[in-house]
Amino acid sequence: MASYGSPEEKQGEIAGAAAPAPERRLMKLYSFWRCSCSYRVRIALALKGLDYEYKPVNLLANEQSHPDTYPQHPLLPQDPKMKALNIQIASIVGSSIQPLQNNSVLDFIEEKLDSQEKDNWIQYHLNRGFTALEKLLKSCATTYATGDDIQLGDLFLEPQIYGGIKRFGIDMTIYPTLARLHGAYMEHPAFQAALPERQPDAPSSPEF
Repeated sequence: MASYGSPEEKQGEIAGAAAPAPERRLMKLYSFWRCSCSYRVRIALALKGLDYEYKPVNLLANEQSHPDTYPQHPLLPQDPKMKALNIQIASIVGSSIQPLQNNSVLDFIEEKLDSQEKDNWIQYHLNRGFTALEKLLKSCATTYATGDDIQLGDLFLEPQIYGGIKRFGIDMTIYPTLARLHGAYMEHPAFQAALPERQPDAPSSPEF
């Protein structure tokens, strides 16, 4: 149907029209062909009918941690010994401590036994892990865990120390090296910005 009206009225209609929706950027999926993690994502994207740009990452060639991807502030040192030490720290935290404190594990122990056994479990495993880290770092830690620069090991250490203190009440006086590192991390702007209670979805009075 034809539209009638003065040029001014038509101009007002155009000005009041909704702005066009912003163009959606194509998602990028960094994937290795036989990786089960990216396999799951590919299934989900296909079910949802979402297009994406496939970016192959050869996990066998360790491309996922290639330092040239984001060269600023490298997280692994060039020295092979220090690099291995950082990976060892990450392994202790990521494999021998953190999985044992997940809610699913703690809830299962409390359900099958009781809350006291749950507390005993977490205290045993956190102190066991912290003892290993203290022994590993007491002779090599300087400003930070493996030197005067923040490295990968520090990124694994601080969230674990922080959680041990805030959530589980670990006594850090028996871990002087870890306690000193915790103090150094708390003075660094990057760690301050990443604090859990400063995140947008954190409650106003967080309970750890």
